[in-house]
Amino acid sequence: MSAWLKDETTLHTGAAPHHGVGLFALLRDQPGSQAAQVTAAGAAWLAGATPYPRSTLAQWEERPTAPGVLPCGTAFDVVNVPALFGRRMLERLWAEGPGSGPVATHRGRMLLFAAPGTAQRLPSLLSWEEWGTDGSGDAGGAGEERCTMPPLLCHGTGDAVTVPPLTCTSSDGGPRWLVAPDTRTPWLPGPDVLLWACVRVSRTPLPRAGAQTIFPPADQGANVYDVTRRR
Repeated sequence: MSAWLKDETTLHTGAAPHHGVGLFALLRDQPGSQAAQVTAAGAAWLAGATPYPRSTLAQWEERPTAPGVLPCGTAFDVVNVPALFGRRMLERLWAEGPGSGPVATHRGRMLLFAAPGTAQRLPSLLSWEEWGTDGSGDAGGAGEERCTMPPLLCHGTGDAVTVPPLTCTSSDGGPRWLVAPDTRTPWLPGPDVLLWACVRVSRTPLPRAGAQTIFPPADQGANVYDVTRRR
């Protein structure tokens, strides 16, 4: 696999380039929010999740604006949560924790890319954790509404997920990157980190109106992450 990764400006697979422009050139030159852009190295990491990464990259070169489907369990697992709960998890991870790995949205859900094995371990950790309502944990004052712990979908070995296009962001509800992969070896949270985020969100009051948030209003496409903290 190393042979085709040495040159990040073109692919030597025999596939026709997209309108005469190599895939890696498209990834390198696209404008906009850098946190939400896949880099050439990030594309290589995503392709490495498949049994045939060179063929996968060739297909992406032909259709760089089309979503893809990748298997879980080897390069990454995916934790699939409702969008609102996922936003609160990311707020915790970035404000108080180690940050996150790649994150995407699709069909009103948030996809958190996690370390392989997370899909198997996280459900059991969540089942073991006490989700009582006796006021223990990081609770606020009496009468404050807390965030309900929703069912999480964990995708691991044998599962596949839809990933956003490499060279565009969707504005019509389709899949898009919030934190795009930008390296061949991205840091991925494990089950312990995601358990911590779930517990923190579920045991703290919901934010009041006007509270500060790292996320912009829903109709904005601003870069909302401090990418200097990327692991």
